[in-house]
Amino acid sequence: MTSPIWDKTGASVDADAMAFMSRDDVLLDRELLPHDIVATRAHVRGLRAIDLLSEADASQLDASLADLAERFASGSFVLDERYEDGHAAIEAFLTDQLGDVGKRVHLGRSRNDQVAVALRLYMRATLDATVDRLLASADAALLLTMEHQNTPMPGYTHLQRAVPSSVGLWMGSFAEGFADASELCLTTRGWLNTCPLGTAAGYGVTLPLAREAVASELGFDRVHLNPMAVQAARGRIEHHVIATLWQAMQEVRRLAWDLSLFSSEEFGFLRLGPGFVTGSSIMPNKSNPDMAELLRASTAVVGGAMSEIQQAMSLPSGYHRDLQVTKPALIRAAKVTLEALAHVPRLIATMTLDEESMRRSIDPSMFATDRAVELSSAGMPFRDAYRQTADELARGDIDASDAEASLQARVSLGACGNLGLDLIKERLKSLRQARK
Repeated sequence: MTSPIWDKTGASVDADAMAFMSRDDVLLDRELLPHDIVATRAHVRGLRAIDLLSEADASQLDASLADLAERFASGSFVLDERYEDGHAAIEAFLTDQLGDVGKRVHLGRSRNDQVAVALRLYMRATLDATVDRLLASADAALLLTMEHQNTPMPGYTHLQRAVPSSVGLWMGSFAEGFADASELCLTTRGWLNTCPLGTAAGYGVTLPLAREAVASELGFDRVHLNPMAVQAARGRIEHHVIATLWQAMQEVRRLAWDLSLFSSEEFGFLRLGPGFVTGSSIMPNKSNPDMAELLRASTAVVGGAMSEIQQAMSLPSGYHRDLQVTKPALIRAAKVTLEALAHVPRLIATMTLDEESMRRSIDPSMFATDRAVELSSAGMPFRDAYRQTADELARGDIDASDAEASLQARVSLGACGNLGLDLIKERLKSLRQARK
């Protein structure tokens, strides 16, 4: 490892202790380095704006940072164990290239606000990408909804047959659920979109930093004002982002559960696309819904990351190194969420529905609710209609009815006969506009 950036006369470095304290920080910083470079370029321009860097020095630093970004993207610069972390790597690169000019880049900032701004840029980008993938998933669900809005299937409560339902209602619930998750991501993005850069180690600096200009350049809505509040936000913001991702993954988990259940021989409502199932190593007859099952399990990873950060957040005011452990939890949750969502649109698009199997599973008892509503609409008190229908059902007096007619009669907004698909389309359109 290169000498740490905090190295000074009298300082000593124990290799084993440093390995424990650094952990996998430098590897995790591979996710953050592009954002760290972007923020560093903005910081350089901020120093130039208050004449703490000459035009020539600022130009050299900016060009060198752009060069570092290109080298990192191409793989010619590798962030590895030579460096304590990504911040140290940036400063070492600038110093190697520019000498004393490179050493000036850290004026007016600390690794505390440096990592805070890089993390917020990373979280903002993660939420943007999550919204894009959620909207793609909503589109896939909505397309299937439109194609099969009147295709009957059983509706369940408690995993027991309840009433006739439709593929349109089932898949429409995911279109709306993914829209809900998208909106939550956008709300969280707006909430965290404040700039911590310029608060240094949590107490500000004796310089008139151009905080508002730098925040604007980086696309933040405002500066995060109080330096101690910035430090207190570490971990809490990450936790909220993970909680938002968990909400998105809850929709994925619900879909995965349904697909694994409905593709079983016991239900037989659908077949998953061949690219999303695997075989058994010993049973030639098996076709296993591994993708659905692993999507279901991925939610646990995000939930675990959320719990991990909760356990670390028991700290007094000011920065504490404990906060380092929040970084792997955030990055793990973000990567799992984005990887999972990338598969959802094709998983929906490639599955095949067995309409006859779904129709066969609608038995006479499932029309009991329609019968009770019919009697009550004609003037009978509903509780009496409920009991009379139960008696008719016990005597076998309720026959198999027309499933399509049952669906079309359910005209309350959002129900099978009035799905409100135009409203969902408009909402998705608005969310796309908000994303821009």
